[in-house]
Amino acid sequence: MRIAYFRVSTADQGIEAQRHAMGGAFGKEFSDQGVSGGVMAADRPGFAKLLEQVRPGDVVCVYAVDRLGRDALDVQGTVRKLIEAGVTVDVHGLGQIGRGVGELILAVLAQVADMERLRIRERADAGRAAAREALRATGRTHRGKESLGRPRVGRGVDVVAWRAANEASLKDTAARFGISVATVKRYHAEVRSLGGSGMAQEGEGAAEAGRVLARALSPSGGLQIAPVSEGDSDVDPLEMFPVR
Repeated sequence: MRIAYFRVSTADQGIEAQRHAMGGAFGKEFSDQGVSGGVMAADRPGFAKLLEQVRPGDVVCVYAVDRLGRDALDVQGTVRKLIEAGVTVDVHGLGQIGRGVGELILAVLAQVADMERLRIRERADAGRAAAREALRATGRTHRGKESLGRPRVGRGVDVVAWRAANEASLKDTAARFGISVATVKRYHAEVRSLGGSGMAQEGEGAAEAGRVLARALSPSGGLQIAPVSEGDSDVDPLEMFPVR
């Protein structure tokens, strides 16, 4: 049986290009999407299932050696294990890998893939270092972003205020703003940590958030709190609104 294995490193990549190049018509297909080649083959869900179901006489087809992985020793060990089990490994554009010369060619290609993985890591580390340096110097990264990583979705005080005003759960709040539950909890912690002076520094928006929270926690809801005047900007509404 011809069995295909596909792997892409990020979730937004697809495996269709690999399938098309390899010609299709496979008895079974296994894939790992969004899984780095640095992860050992046996630790990838898709490849682990392949190892469980492959049988002597089968042919495992991959688009390139680096689809098997980017750790040279792991790739060589994986292919050797398959060959010893009576399974043929076929690399697109290279052909079937056999003992002797085939294993030697595989070793060289696997080492190249490993070196490329290290170069990718070095480029990523250099990019992060440049971003941090630019952020310290100018307040923006070298690519013009205001922070490292994904951009923040909304201000913490706005998210917390919306949750309070709508008496929403953590899950519903996360869905409303398109963020994770962990981010909602972090926003709660950030707003709580602002305290008096921090809330004042956030300006009128933070003060309004405090007023919204105060209204949401009105006496009709069973909580007695002091009224908030228009001039108050140092309210910590989370004192009366614990995270559920």
